[in-house]
Amino acid sequence: MNMRAPLALLFCALIAAASAQAPQVSELAPPRAGFSFPDRQTLTYSVDWRVFSAGIAVIHFEGDGPHEHISATASTSGAINMIFHVDDRFQSTFDRQKGCSSEFDKQTVEGRRQISANLKLDYEQGRAYMDQKNQVNGQTKHEESGLAGCVSDLLTGIFYASALPIEIGHSFVLPVFDAQHVIPVTMKVEAREEIKTTLGTFKTIRVHPTADAGVVKNRGDIWIWYTDDDRHLPVQMRARLFWGTITFRLTGNENK
Repeated sequence: MNMRAPLALLFCALIAAASAQAPQVSELAPPRAGFSFPDRQTLTYSVDWRVFSAGIAVIHFEGDGPHEHISATASTSGAINMIFHVDDRFQSTFDRQKGCSSEFDKQTVEGRRQISANLKLDYEQGRAYMDQKNQVNGQTKHEESGLAGCVSDLLTGIFYASALPIEIGHSFVLPVFDAQHVIPVTMKVEAREEIKTTLGTFKTIRVHPTADAGVVKNRGDIWIWYTDDDRHLPVQMRARLFWGTITFRLTGNENK
């Protein structure tokens, strides 16, 4: 059983669909009229692997003038933690008016693998800078590439979709920057469903991130359930892979 990054998987879902055959993608669309990102909000998710409780994920939003900061942690617990320990931390910053990401950090501890990475997006210079370090052996890597227009990062993308129109039968594309490439991820809006969590029953819209080829196509599927209202709050996220299904369910929503 390959348990690498079980809790970080959904944060990485948008970029997992990358492929060399992916179509050209336009710039990231700005938030829809009337939508505003929270000045302060904390979302807590329980995480299940198959029928087992696997851990917890916490996402915090913080407004800072023209910018929005997102921080996320994902860690294993219980028996799963004894099998494969995960302690992942992510941070991203984006423009609240345009959506453009400016920085993304990640520190991942997944079994014996420990990696830290920092991505900076400089729109004025049209350059992207990635610095990565293997915390186990000390090896470092620096990469630079061109940056043509406004893009999202792999953490922001999941939650930025809430700022865009989500209509049944319609799809939209999120340009997500990762591994020095702009990756077009098609968000297929599939159906309405009722989702039950410990916070209650929610009317939701199910969205399926996908691409024509790549890891997602070959290894499984991912879905996100957004509330069917102006908030488009992600109350459930699920990845169905060859080694099992991981489900994130919203258990806490606080304005702090």
